[in-house]
This record gives sequence, structure tokens and C-alpha cells, in this order.
Amino acid sequence: MRAPALDEAFTDFVRASTSSLTRTAWLLTGDHALAQDLVQNAYAKTLRAWDRVGGGDPLAYTRRAVVTGNIDRWRRSGAESPVGLGFERATPDAFEDRVADRDRVTRMLATLTPTQRRVIVLRYYEDLTEAQTAEALGMTLGAVKAAAHRALAALRSHYPDAAGPARTPTDTQGGAQR
Repeated sequence: MRAPALDEAFTDFVRASTSSLTRTAWLLTGDHALAQDLVQNAYAKTLRAWDRVGGGDPLAYTRRAVVTGNIDRWRRSGAESPVGLGFERATPDAFEDRVADRDRVTRMLATLTPTQRRVIVLRYYEDLTEAQTAEALGMTLGAVKAAAHRALAALRSHYPDAAGPARTPTDTQGGAQR
């Protein structure tokens, strides 16, 4: 039986992290029910390892469990790729613009490879550093940078109006053009 203090610490962690982890899982899967299942399974793994990870960074451990759980899920399903497996369309509500933006983002993410999607979600939606993203995904820093670069290039080519202002040579070289 677990000590009440450990149960309370884990419960507090779950309350604080559920929203973020569910959003990450949903962005990875495109399905709310699958996202909830991934988060629940990740919490079960985290609870089993709580003695090791509870004093460190349980969010990083649990986030990685969500990501690897998603990889395992689509490998077991026999699908060639999880891309385009049916990102559910958001239903209209009082926040039509927000819903339209969310729907567009999920469609954009669905065009990426699974690795690119994981990198973009963790790097830009979860706001992790490149090093934290690499650690969470078990990739090298260079692989994260390359995947992010390729993903952003793919998004720019598919959605040129969403790329923002055009870059100039000055922007990429860090100084004035000669």
C-alpha cells in the first residue's frame, strides 16, 4: 500500500498536468478518446515509477510515455502511417474563429510525418527547448533540428499563407546584407 503523502503528490501532479498532456496527445492522434487513453496509460506508467520520477521531472517522464504510447499504438494497428487517420473536426460553438484555427492546425499537422508531428507538437505547442524535445523523444539534438526544419518547410509549402512574413537574407544571416 502506498503512503498517503505519495498518493497526494501524484494526485496533485495529475490535476496540474492533465490538460497539457491531453492537448499533446490530441495533437498527436487527432482523436479525443485515443488521447485520453494515451494519457491514462501514461499516468499508470508514471505511478508505477513514481518513486523514481516523483522527485525529479514527472511531467517529462509522463509526456514521453504519451509520445511512445502513441508510437506503439499505431505500430500495433498495422497502419503504414498515422498521418490522416481522421483528425476529428471540431464542432462550431461560440468561439468560431478559435475553432476554425484549431481545425486548421490539426489539418496542417496531419500532413506531416509522425516524427515531424511529434517534434512540432513538443517544440512549439508544448514550448519545449530543442534539447528537452530531443530528450523527450529519445532523439539527438541534430535529428530534432532537422525534423523541425523539414516540418516547417513542408508546412510552408502546403500552407504559404500561414507561413507569416517572408524571410529576407538579413533575417537568416543575422546581419546586414553586403
